[in-house]
Amino acid sequence: MQALHTINDIRSALKQARRAVEQTKLTSTVGMIPTMGYLHEGHMSLIRRAKSECDLVVVSIFVNPLQFGPTEDFDKYPRDAERDLRLAEEAGADFVFMPSVQEMYPAPIKTKVIVTSITDVLCGASRPGHFDGVATVVTKLFHIVQPDQAYFGMKDAQQVAVIEQFTADLNSPVRIVRCETLREPDGLAMSSRNVYLNEEQRKQAVVLIETLRRIDDWVAEPGMTIEKLTQHIRGNIESAPLARIDYAEIRTYPGLEPVASMEEWHANQPILVALAVKFGGTRLIDNRIFG
Repeated sequence: MQALHTINDIRSALKQARRAVEQTKLTSTVGMIPTMGYLHEGHMSLIRRAKSECDLVVVSIFVNPLQFGPTEDFDKYPRDAERDLRLAEEAGADFVFMPSVQEMYPAPIKTKVIVTSITDVLCGASRPGHFDGVATVVTKLFHIVQPDQAYFGMKDAQQVAVIEQFTADLNSPVRIVRCETLREPDGLAMSSRNVYLNEEQRKQAVVLIETLRRIDDWVAEPGMTIEKLTQHIRGNIESAPLARIDYAEIRTYPGLEPVASMEEWHANQPILVALAVKFGGTRLIDNRIFG
């Protein structure tokens, strides 16, 4: 495995690696996993899947300042390059691209990729500009690496919807591969931010998955409405004393339109129940897709 820090180096290394593969077969495929580092088993599962489907696997590790608001945790975001390299190699990565902020943004950026509508709700409503930063950096990474497939976990379902939207709108040749959310043994969705939780916050955070798992029973109750279902969801989360709800919403997927009735719930379309909840200063997200 090679760890590379400049755009020129990753492009050159991939060009040589593709040529080597194509000496034995007609074409080569590159899979990419964009990350902000502090890798966990969820990231490793994406790397392993990419390795099983592609000739070459590139993991990018870049904490992107464009997607952090002025009061958010850019400087405090966990970083451990040595550990990340070890885990990426164990999972089967061929290349790790670890650029600096100066390498990615050598001058103040004047061009951004902006996705509308689906970025105005959920995390986009409480983190204005966040998805502009995500769309811009992922577009840059796709242009740098030129992968055939890119792998994203569904823990951040809105992010996946945004990436699918701009790749479709811009006719990007990259195929976006959705991957199942990986969870801790108690059900908490794996996240680099879980390390911020103290013991009691970590214990109470499982209320998120417990709430998502109870939805089937609530939907089956006679006379259930979207309003009542939302009340059940919020009430169950609020039973954890440390939980502070940012949002708990029911929307179509991937369009992220509001769901007005149980008739829409039972129609032949995917429905997203999306949660964002703070425990102390740590904001966790989770979701479940129905239908």
